[in-house]
Amino acid sequence: MYRMTADSAVYRVRAPNPSVMTGEGTNSYFIIEGDEAFLVDPGPDIIEHVEALLDALGHRMLKGILLTHMHPDHSPASNAIKAATGAAIYGIPPEPEDMVQDHSVTVDHRLRDGETLMLKTLTVEAVTTPGHTSNHLCFWLPSEHMMFTGDHIMQGSTVVIVPPFGDMQDYLSSLEKLKGYTLNSIAPGHGELITDPVDEINRLITHRLWRESKVVQGLENQDWITLNDLTRIVYADVHESLHELASRSLHAHLIKLCKEGRVSERGDCWRLSSKK
Repeated sequence: MYRMTADSAVYRVRAPNPSVMTGEGTNSYFIIEGDEAFLVDPGPDIIEHVEALLDALGHRMLKGILLTHMHPDHSPASNAIKAATGAAIYGIPPEPEDMVQDHSVTVDHRLRDGETLMLKTLTVEAVTTPGHTSNHLCFWLPSEHMMFTGDHIMQGSTVVIVPPFGDMQDYLSSLEKLKGYTLNSIAPGHGELITDPVDEINRLITHRLWRESKVVQGLENQDWITLNDLTRIVYADVHESLHELASRSLHAHLIKLCKEGRVSERGDCWRLSSKK
């Protein structure tokens, strides 16, 4: 268990699930005050990870399991932790049709935006941040001006937005929303602690809008074009092995541009609406 700073109430346990999507692994976080704790994102149901979490918890009372969202690398260990501790699971259930998410875990308490949970004196606030998924949450720890961001913000990487339950406009709006908090740090779902949070948020917004401009540029010299063909143009700077993932976020950009009336869709093809 790794303490985030010398005097922090936050400790990280990293799951042994490294991959292209998860980096070095999924970050699970304990917020600890005395003999009480919250656990943010238990992660994958890997025996050694569950054991590491329970060892880190020790004899403390687990007052809640807090889920940023329910992707397979963030939530499945909730069941084993709940069985061992009796702790309730807090979050927002996924849409029934969203089969990319983990439906093996049942949320005991559906969180609302701004709802707070308490340890002895520490407060944790739920912050709805749809975009990566429709049910994504961040968790705000005001005592440390720290935001737990799950997959909303990941250190060292951009987030894949997968329609229809991921939404690019919602994602950008949720990034702007976090700028309304006095942030000292971001504890991401993957990677290391981010200590320049506002700069990182602005970088992500700038990057997404730059990529969107590449989408528009890619359509300027095309008539109707398929998603796969457009991906090769817009993501020419990205290795082809990542184009399948990139096409999902490109699809999200195209849907956003369609909503704004800047792009038209016909079947599985797209073009600028200004083209007649």
